[in-house]
Amino acid sequence: MLRLKIAFRVLVFVTFGLLLHYVLPQHDVVRIGSTEVIRTDFSGFNRMFYAQADSGGVEQPTRDLRLINTDKKNTFFLGFVARDTTEVMVYRNEDTGWIWPPYFKFDSSDLQAEASSVARGDSWAVLTHYGWRVRWASIYPNAISVRIVDSPDVRIIPWFNIFFFVFLVAGIAFLRAMWMQFRERAVDLLLDTAGHHYDEASAGMAKRRGRMLRWLDTWRAKDKR
Repeated sequence: MLRLKIAFRVLVFVTFGLLLHYVLPQHDVVRIGSTEVIRTDFSGFNRMFYAQADSGGVEQPTRDLRLINTDKKNTFFLGFVARDTTEVMVYRNEDTGWIWPPYFKFDSSDLQAEASSVARGDSWAVLTHYGWRVRWASIYPNAISVRIVDSPDVRIIPWFNIFFFVFLVAGIAFLRAMWMQFRERAVDLLLDTAGHHYDEASAGMAKRRGRMLRWLDTWRAKDKR
């Protein structure tokens, strides 16, 4: 039973961690090579990794998809340490609208124009996105914004993610403190009361049982010697 509890907690922790890794903003240092629009047919598997059609459009199983083709500077240690190598990375550019995740993005056309302008200047830029790149399933991260930087050695501090995790930890600690206080004042008190009533009932049953045994003893044959 203990192993099942541990496995369940690990599963919940991993699932929640993957969800946060997918939806939280990430920042890549890139050189945009080109932009394009392709016709995309969604499958039952990868459809969940795409956003909705552009705001004002009608959702269809097939639609045009904006892509931003880049050379991304490699990093490690969650993006805090840059490397000297680059790799090809392709981003999609879709509106999120009012749906999940809550980026409220309605300017995909403007962002595509900005990316095309950056590509003509051959400059390095910081591209903010969410999501994953899964090549075998044709899944792309969704670009949120792009801004030009002076060099590829710029240091990016993910302030939003830092504050998010600080507030998340503080919220969990606050909820845990509330639960412990509620448990101490209500649950533990209820359990103590129930235990007290159980002890009283057990004592009453034992008392009545003793009386019954004494009454039965009066009907037993007496030793006449």
